[in-house]
Amino acid sequence: MDDTLGKFVSDFSALVGLAQKEMTAVPNGRQLLEELESHLGSPPGMLSVVLEEIPSHRLVDADILLSELAAADPDSRLLGIGGGDQRNHMSLSDMIQNALTWSNIPLAQPDYSNVAVGPAEQRQVVALGLRLFRHGGDPVAVLQRGANPQFGRQLASLEVLAADPATAAGMLAELRLGMESRSIFKGQVISLAAGDYGPSIAGVSFIARPELSGSDVILPDGVLGRVEEHTLGIGRAAAALSAHGQHLKRGLLLYGPPGTGKTHTVRYLLSRSEGTTAILLSGGSLARISEAATMARALAPSIVVMEDCDLIAEDRSFGHGPQPLLFEVLDAMDGLDADSDVAFVLTTNRVDMLERALAQRPGRVDLAVEIPLPSEHERAALLRLYSHGLAFSTDALTAAAALTAGTTASFAKELVRRAVVAASLTGTTPGDGHLNDATAQLMADSEALTRSLLGSGDPGHALEKHRDGRFGGDGQTPFQP
Repeated sequence: MDDTLGKFVSDFSALVGLAQKEMTAVPNGRQLLEELESHLGSPPGMLSVVLEEIPSHRLVDADILLSELAAADPDSRLLGIGGGDQRNHMSLSDMIQNALTWSNIPLAQPDYSNVAVGPAEQRQVVALGLRLFRHGGDPVAVLQRGANPQFGRQLASLEVLAADPATAAGMLAELRLGMESRSIFKGQVISLAAGDYGPSIAGVSFIARPELSGSDVILPDGVLGRVEEHTLGIGRAAAALSAHGQHLKRGLLLYGPPGTGKTHTVRYLLSRSEGTTAILLSGGSLARISEAATMARALAPSIVVMEDCDLIAEDRSFGHGPQPLLFEVLDAMDGLDADSDVAFVLTTNRVDMLERALAQRPGRVDLAVEIPLPSEHERAALLRLYSHGLAFSTDALTAAAALTAGTTASFAKELVRRAVVAASLTGTTPGDGHLNDATAQLMADSEALTRSLLGSGDPGHALEKHRDGRFGGDGQTPFQP
């Protein structure tokens, strides 16, 4: 061996030794095995680890409760696990065995994840950390770990170590009970359709509860009260109904053409249900109905909203099984206990498709309410609602309502918007002339497709293009007094 090679071997050996020394260095002078044995009073290699896996979005509930349990012990500690990415591949049992047979595991600072716990609230949750505390006077060690698909971990986990197995079992039982009764999702409005923006956590998005009054919803007389009584009133009378042996779970179907106000009605129900958990499903998230039903039962009183259910009435490619996904929806509704204070609210634009499926599974939906095209006086009320704060006269609003037969609430909203846009483009204040022009444009034959896209059908009598000479080339605006 020449001198150059010998020096390389010597230097490399020194580097390896330095690396091993760094790997076994402990910031606070103690390592994993020493900390565990000191806290538990027993060699950790002789104890069994109890694993509790939990859905990723429930880790925040566990984090809150574990923090409270640990806070009851003034000597509790929260430690991190060092060792780089290798720690992500090892369970607590692996860490202990690895430390016993090869090299101790260094301690470090805990890892945290910043997660949403409400529409405008966040919490730092322990993503990887070791909690050491006493529960009921007995020492417990809990390795808390978040889900990490990058390392094959689809679920979050708690790995519990205690000298007495009964201590670990009792602590986990208390934790499960607390997670059911005190979840951060209880009383919230959440969507199971996670987006890239907005407050969300592991496939669950928080939504601010709408703020609507009865005057913000324009429906035929008695319809809104009937819907609210069935969806929310039954829950408010839960004690009396249960005393008389009547079930609490119920199903409401809102049907009617697109744009008539079904979703707006749902928003009103949400605004009136403070303290009730609301779970919203639409589009692809309808496939998560079983998960939603489980959450609704645990977080009751609850409302589960399923929009546009006609999309899943007969399509077998939409769900995960051999039957249409709607049947899975109905099965989930039927699977709840009779005393579950859960209301299912379904909306559809194609009640003919939905009716066939519902008839095959009777009893799940016990009230169907039509949300029809607005009548003339309802169209006038809609125009007044959407033009609040604008200087349109009563006569102009009444005239526009009379000329827009067969149109929807969405149409009324767009009509006001077009009038405001036209005024803004000319730098003027929105007035009757702008509303008249917008009405003429939207009701013209050339705008038939636009009306259809707004949910409105052909009113059956297109405006006469030259009625009273006001649609000619004289420069006059329509509906002028």
